[in-house]
Amino acid sequence: MRRNLLFILAVLLISIAAGCGASGENEKKVITLGATVPYSDMLENGVKPYLEKKGYTVEVKEFNDYVQPNISLKSGSLDANLFQHKVYMDAFAKENNMKLSSVITVPTAPIGIYSKKYKSLNEIKPGSTVSLANDPTNLARGLTVLRDNGLIEINSSANPLKVSEKDVTKNPKSLKFQPVEAAQTPRTLDSVDLAAVNGNFAISSGLNLKDALVKDKLPEEIINRIVVLEENKDSKLAKDLKAAVESEEFRKVIDSKFEEFHKPQWMNK
Repeated sequence: MRRNLLFILAVLLISIAAGCGASGENEKKVITLGATVPYSDMLENGVKPYLEKKGYTVEVKEFNDYVQPNISLKSGSLDANLFQHKVYMDAFAKENNMKLSSVITVPTAPIGIYSKKYKSLNEIKPGSTVSLANDPTNLARGLTVLRDNGLIEINSSANPLKVSEKDVTKNPKSLKFQPVEAAQTPRTLDSVDLAAVNGNFAISSGLNLKDALVKDKLPEEIINRIVVLEENKDSKLAKDLKAAVESEEFRKVIDSKFEEFHKPQWMNK
């Protein structure tokens, strides 16, 4: 009887331990990733399949703003997100008392100058109106595109990441700047001559990145990245997300579906 009892207890202990292990593993393997368009597609096609092969169950949640993905990360309803660059990440973390960490940078849609009136920059007439995003980082990017293509000059001492209309020193075509919410820039194309449109908003509104008259050249701190809470930066998930983006499968997805995106430096090595 004693031997049988010991055997039964041993089986029970093994079963309980196995059950706890399976439960713990399941909790770690069921994850939710958040992103804005088109980065939700990048996760769905380029990251999710890789993680599923590693045993994860992955849900990709789509957002249409730049605030909720980080709030959801803080609340725990997201395990990682993809929509922001380092400048935004650092500013958001400071303003919202959060600690965020970058896992890896990914190909990023550039800001482009679009027009329904002009087919090239050479056609631009004096007094033309240009709509730009009104948030500091994207306003700076929009103005920088105009500068890099000879349409304006900017004070050389201005912070390149915080350039505004006040920093424009020369404007030979007397361009009129019209700052609006970044998401609204595509809609302004019916009422302005030119619009500096973020790549993600261009795609979500039906614009083709190839149709931009010119595009910006992105510095590394403006390249979008997968982000997690700082406390999870060394987690198994963070390491697997990095491996997924570095995989050959991810590169093939980028080359076939995101060919107009600006690649981070590590992908060009």
